[in-house]
Amino acid sequence: MKFGPVPTRSALGAILAHSVALPDGRLRKGSALLQEDIDRLLRHGAESVTVARLEPGDLGEDDAAMRLARALVPDPDRAGLRIGAATTGRVNLHADAPGVVEVLADRIHALNALHPSITVATVAPWQRLEAGGLAATVKIIAYAVPEAALEAACLAGQGGLRLRRVTVSDATLIQTRVDQRDSGDKGHRVTAARLARLGVSLAPPVLVDHAIAPLADAIRAASTQAVLILTGSATSDVHDVAPQAVREAGGRVAHYGMPVDPGNLLFYGDLDGRPVIGLPGCARSPALNGADWVIERLFCGVALSPGDIAMMGVGGLLKEIPQRGRPREA
Repeated sequence: MKFGPVPTRSALGAILAHSVALPDGRLRKGSALLQEDIDRLLRHGAESVTVARLEPGDLGEDDAAMRLARALVPDPDRAGLRIGAATTGRVNLHADAPGVVEVLADRIHALNALHPSITVATVAPWQRLEAGGLAATVKIIAYAVPEAALEAACLAGQGGLRLRRVTVSDATLIQTRVDQRDSGDKGHRVTAARLARLGVSLAPPVLVDHAIAPLADAIRAASTQAVLILTGSATSDVHDVAPQAVREAGGRVAHYGMPVDPGNLLFYGDLDGRPVIGLPGCARSPALNGADWVIERLFCGVALSPGDIAMMGVGGLLKEIPQRGRPREA
């Protein structure tokens, strides 16, 4: 692509690089100059203008952006992403349902390294989105790019991201109490709002004494696709009341603890193929905490290993929740 100032009389068909304000209106950048535009510029004394001209082998910004978007998401229905229209070299990719975004970072890094004018920006890996949320934007910075570079970017980024839709439709929250005056209303209300963002409904409240046997009975009785546990006393060990109750109910505890604050005292496992998550006490607050990341992945059918939990520590220092019992700093 050729770029720079040229005599206005020779700019017919070129792409206007910068908007030009004229007494009778503005010529917008990015537009192909018509003869009437040339006449207006000359009439108002603009003897030169900065333009871009495509050369053989170049591809215009909108065509390039759309081609790259379709390479990133070759099957939009299967990927759960909607490809928007191309305008000013940009194409946006939106979630078609609630879910989390799976980003193949190596592919995105590779395509972004090929040419400075070919770019893709995504949300963070496993970012939760509601329906219509912006997952990524493709932006061709220049007015045109070499088609060979664009083709290389398409190959490098092929299938680079998708939405993992929610696979759980309903869940049960079981709360335990050490004080008979505890109604559990706040925990249930906050959890219902948390799950509603994923389109997951919460079963009626379940409140039992803080002991292994009644909690195990409640876990076994839950008929929903996922079970959440919020204890009246913090889970301080992998053999504490709540993890032991999961085992007593016939389930498995896969992992306890996470390097995310707030959210350290979380555990998760499964029962008959259903996710079971022991929530930390900070889950009574609507603020972001480690439980959000675990719920979002497991409820979207994303496998979660102890190694995955370990890697959450980088970026895992979240905003302090003022109302929690033991703040970071006294």
